[in-house]
Amino acid sequence: MEANANAAGTDVDARPIPVPRRESAAAENATPVAPQSIDPKVVPAGLIGSIVEYYDFGIYGYLATVLSVVFFASETDPTGALLATFATFAAAFVLRPLGGLIFGHLGDRFGRSRVLAATILSMCVATVAIGVLPTYAAIGVSAAFLLVVARCVQGIASGGEVGGAAAYVAEKSPPARRGFLCSTVQLGALMGALLASVAVTILTSVLTHEQLVDWGWRVPFLLSLPLGLVGLWIRYRLEDSVADNDLSSGGGLASAPAAELVRTHLPGLLRTLGLSTLLFAGYYVVYVYASTHLQHTGGFSTTAAFWSTTTTLTVSCLAMPLFGHLADKWGRKPLLFGAAVAFGVLAVPCFALMNAGDYGTAILAHVVLGLPESALMGVVFATFAEMFPARVRYTGIALGFNLASMAVGGTAPLICLWLLDITGNTLAPAWFLVATAVISAGTALTLTETRDTALRVS
Repeated sequence: MEANANAAGTDVDARPIPVPRRESAAAENATPVAPQSIDPKVVPAGLIGSIVEYYDFGIYGYLATVLSVVFFASETDPTGALLATFATFAAAFVLRPLGGLIFGHLGDRFGRSRVLAATILSMCVATVAIGVLPTYAAIGVSAAFLLVVARCVQGIASGGEVGGAAAYVAEKSPPARRGFLCSTVQLGALMGALLASVAVTILTSVLTHEQLVDWGWRVPFLLSLPLGLVGLWIRYRLEDSVADNDLSSGGGLASAPAAELVRTHLPGLLRTLGLSTLLFAGYYVVYVYASTHLQHTGGFSTTAAFWSTTTTLTVSCLAMPLFGHLADKWGRKPLLFGAAVAFGVLAVPCFALMNAGDYGTAILAHVVLGLPESALMGVVFATFAEMFPARVRYTGIALGFNLASMAVGGTAPLICLWLLDITGNTLAPAWFLVATAVISAGTALTLTETRDTALRVS
């Protein structure tokens, strides 16, 4: 980013890494000057990391049935192999809170830009590594072990990605457009998933099943390399979004942002966790698990299921900026509460239609169920950023967001398969969504409206 940040309408200190120091009383008590415009590099910087993260996670989910054959003993126990594949998918999410703590600590103490470059590099390396792993047929159970290791690296890196990107874009955004601009971070998440869905759909359309299992599954993972390099180049050129005195207000940099967060900002952390519960459950049920459900329960082909997911992601991508704009116009609270209620009302009938056997009806139900998820994703990051002061904002968003991801994000496909297995009820995944919708709707009711306000410094 250019050195003359003030010309772009921001109040950013150009130094990328703040040095701990005590500010004068005047600096500590100063009211922050909100940006009046946004540098054009900011939105791509937030967008690209989410694209890479969700592309990487998406291809694993969409190729789950293939990976169960490649990395596990699927011939003797196909269901067990699929469950093991989704368990490995979930393993990355267990480590996301740890990644949020590590990268959040660094981002809150030393600034956002270099930490965001590190997260995207780590994610890219781990994904490309999966693409070159030996298979179960080549080295036995060691292949599954290496897959788990690579997924754990992905989990730690992704834990620091979205929270930092959301904080960065929010801190660079004018208050009146913060909801719309922060929605682009989550738009990147859907674009990454859409890109993954398109890549897998094309592969399954042009390759035979044998070719896909033999070598085709590697292609989407290897394509992460150019995406990651572009993202690294964009982010390495960024300057920070907070000045020294913003991070040090109240008497020096927080030596332990996580401890300060729990001690003085626990309500904000709990609200972040509560709102993220449905966001993650909805995302991984609607955009990842639904493809498997349409194949195994709906009776549709792999290609048909992927096209349904691709259509749903396309509509959700188009709708998300609108929801961000509406959050700037109408407020955060009504959009979040309305989306949670819509999820609770629509989940069961939409899954019933997806199970009915008619492909057109199934796609329509899938698309409808994706809209409240798009609304949640488009609004939450502006809301989260407005809950926390600069000195703990990165950690606050990353920790609350990733605790939810660990509980109901990566585990969502596994939970859905488990519920189907123990109940025999094809609507069981819908009731899982209803339960998480109740949690997030209740959390939304506790919010104080923060639309068009300056971000907190202390």
